[in-house]
Amino acid sequence: MNNKTAKISRRLSSVCLGAAAVLLLASCGGQHNDPGLNMIITQEQDIRLVNLFSPMEKTDPDADNTARTACDITIAMAEEKLGVTVAYRTYTAEDHQDKTYDDVALDRVRSNMDDIYLLNPDTILTLGSEDLLMDLSGLDCAKNLRDVVKTANTVNGKLVAVPQEVVAYGLFVNKDMFDKYDLALPETPEDFLECCRIFKKNGIETPVGANRWWLETFVLAQAYADLYNGGNTEEEIEALNSGEAKYSDYMRPGFEFLQKLIDFGYIDARKAYVSEAIEAEGPDFLAGKTPIVMAYWGAANTETAYGKPDFNLQVIGFPSSRGQMPVMPMTGFAIGRDAEHAEDALLTLDVILSDEALLAYAQVNKVISPSKNVEVECIPALKPLSDKIKENVFVLGSNASMKVEQWGNTCLIVRKLLNGATVDECMAEFDKLQEESLRSQSITP
Repeated sequence: MNNKTAKISRRLSSVCLGAAAVLLLASCGGQHNDPGLNMIITQEQDIRLVNLFSPMEKTDPDADNTARTACDITIAMAEEKLGVTVAYRTYTAEDHQDKTYDDVALDRVRSNMDDIYLLNPDTILTLGSEDLLMDLSGLDCAKNLRDVVKTANTVNGKLVAVPQEVVAYGLFVNKDMFDKYDLALPETPEDFLECCRIFKKNGIETPVGANRWWLETFVLAQAYADLYNGGNTEEEIEALNSGEAKYSDYMRPGFEFLQKLIDFGYIDARKAYVSEAIEAEGPDFLAGKTPIVMAYWGAANTETAYGKPDFNLQVIGFPSSRGQMPVMPMTGFAIGRDAEHAEDALLTLDVILSDEALLAYAQVNKVISPSKNVEVECIPALKPLSDKIKENVFVLGSNASMKVEQWGNTCLIVRKLLNGATVDECMAEFDKLQEESLRSQSITP
């Protein structure tokens, strides 16, 4: 650990997760309990204070955490350059009964409790639509952003959030188990179901390890493979926004696919409904009992997740009509519109999101940078997913130009499926959301 990292680590009692993976681990709506649960507040100081609200990762305290280290380095760069002090306020839910990070973040932004917030895609869209986030397009770092980042995080013409990494989700597979049964890695939904059938036939009780957050990745990959890769993206999104096309028609194949996984016993719906990401499915995957899980790019790099398995790990895209398809939801740092320390918060973001800081960040945890000027080589396990993204083959899991928010809403409706709702009932939920969106647009002056 260098001096900059040591300095910030000694002073702060909690951690920043610039990599949005852990943030997405606790992403969509939940029960509304006491917002003070699990909150750790860092003591404020007098001089040039910038308050940052972020999730607190639940990890083995003795394990290395590359995301934490990488974020600490960039924060230390800002503190040294600007003379500011970044104080963390953090929260993480203990289980599925606790209020989610998103719920707490919404409360805190609406109450103007902090300066900088690390936000999930659904809260970015919600708060941006409420005009509660500052426009970051004037920052120097914004000039270097990849177009996909700008597209995902521009709400009503304003760039309201910028990430430290582009989070890509994929299927984490135990290639040794596929080789054992002479199975090719799946490309299509039909391929995937056949692989699961063979695994089940050979005594693997639950071929797919699942949790309550990330099954929407299967749905989104199948729903929007053509929309994002067929050459008519803007036209199709406009048709959805106008009501000419229905979100439910896009979503139905993915939900029918998940229902088959449940009906055939390829995933355990009851367990998934109450399970936190990685904590539930991780042990069986690492032990070679479950051949397939879904996770974010950075989980292949960190020792706290799947970074050092005892088998040949491969990370591939989700099955779709166009083959293996990465899913990329966008998180980001945002600043409250009425932040108390707005000027220093803007300066701080401009440093930690500069090419210099993003290069340092990406070199530590080998992620996809939001800057078009920063690129680092990924680990071998991630190459299949990386190759697809470099070919511009992917689906956005969040897109602020869609009037119906995708990542959080799809997550919540998938959970209804896990809890026994029919596919038709789930599609009715999407129709309801679209109708509400259309009504809202019609009354907007």
